[in-house]
Amino acid sequence: MSAPVTIEKVPYAGWPNCYRLTNGDVELIATTDIGPRIIRFGFVGSQNLFVEIADQLGGCGESKWLMRGGHRLWVAPEVRPETYALDNAPVQVSVRKNSITLLQPVEPETSLQKEITVELTESGSVTLTHRLENTGSQARRLAPWVLSQMAPGGLAITTFPPRAGHDVMLQPTNPLVMWGYTYLTDERYKFLNHYLLLRHDKANPYPQKIGLFNEHTVCAYLLNGELFIKQTHAKSKVSYPDFGTSAQLFVNGDFLELETLGPLVDLPPGRSVTHVERWSLHRNIRLEVLDDAELDRVFRPLIV
Repeated sequence: MSAPVTIEKVPYAGWPNCYRLTNGDVELIATTDIGPRIIRFGFVGSQNLFVEIADQLGGCGESKWLMRGGHRLWVAPEVRPETYALDNAPVQVSVRKNSITLLQPVEPETSLQKEITVELTESGSVTLTHRLENTGSQARRLAPWVLSQMAPGGLAITTFPPRAGHDVMLQPTNPLVMWGYTYLTDERYKFLNHYLLLRHDKANPYPQKIGLFNEHTVCAYLLNGELFIKQTHAKSKVSYPDFGTSAQLFVNGDFLELETLGPLVDLPPGRSVTHVERWSLHRNIRLEVLDDAELDRVFRPLIV
């Protein structure tokens, strides 16, 4: 479905000053009372693919950082307290024909300023440009880190780089990274030849995280027949956070997170770095079995 994009100011989830972008088929809602944050993405009249943490919605000005749900911009590597700088104050919004830009005040904890520009096309695809600016007096070594918190009950999918036999590829192609709480025996994981799957299970609250590098970084989430895909291009031969990961998956009992990362940079004062993701939504997606052939048939054509 293709239709002109409209942008309107709406209340949502207890926040009075949100902005809704839609082409009549998909819709995206961004908060401006806090942020920058995208709190909803889904088909019009259907489920929110992002989780909404009910007791954290609608508030602002809290003394501690809150998860809330939705999609956000963070800074890697993860350290306390800098990573958890508050994002609970109003943001500036600039509205254009088919895009909005959300600009956060400078974080007093980090001297960084975060910005997300969201552009929706008539066909329903979305481009998000995430920007970090160093307003401080010292250079900062960091990477953009972009996290989408998905609603419970679905299946995450990410792809491995192209595979080949030992006679063709003698050198390693990518890292597969573990955290201290990563247990590969967890039954929520499923390792295939070309794909890594991670299932959300409300009955299993134990956190799991895994990361990898892929030049064509793809993270997806299938929930009730609707598929969310986000993609970004990663650069080979440069340094990435967390032992070289461009994609990370995290899960606990409440949500599953799809995470992409940009390369590490030494960001001088007054300079900025950007990280771009491309989003799409797809209806009536059914996987009869979880194997390579089925994913190649159903999923692979959607990411080429």
